[in-house]
Amino acid sequence: MKLILTHEVTGLGTAGDVVEVKDGYGRNFLMPRGLATPWTKGGQKQVDALTKGREVREIKDLDQAKGIKGQLEATSVKVPAKSGQSGRLFGAVSNGDIAAAVKAAGGPELDKRKIEVKQAIKTLGSYEATVRLHPEVAATLTFEVVPA
Repeated sequence: MKLILTHEVTGLGTAGDVVEVKDGYGRNFLMPRGLATPWTKGGQKQVDALTKGREVREIKDLDQAKGIKGQLEATSVKVPAKSGQSGRLFGAVSNGDIAAAVKAAGGPELDKRKIEVKQAIKTLGSYEATVRLHPEVAATLTFEVVPA
């Protein structure tokens, strides 16, 4: 099955890439989640628009990515979340919450889709997340979940 990716999919490609995947993976996973659309001749215009939009938002060069990496790793980030007395959260901390906390702490504005957390965050404490800034640069962000 030939698809056009609309979002970045780890291990498959970035938004705007035309990929060939197995029918079940495309039909049951990628398309229902809005990560891909079927490839058509008219879809090439959509690919061009996605590529152009990505170039505008993307970190331009390796030096800029390394500078942002240093800034992220030096920033002390506290993510406020509602919790019970035992320290268990009401819900979970999302990538959007982490991106907002980094911006509030004086760090750079991050795309929530570029933040990868290993497990769901459902208790107070310190955690680590990987932020993909550039194809060659990934920063490790250490943050603390505190009661709101």
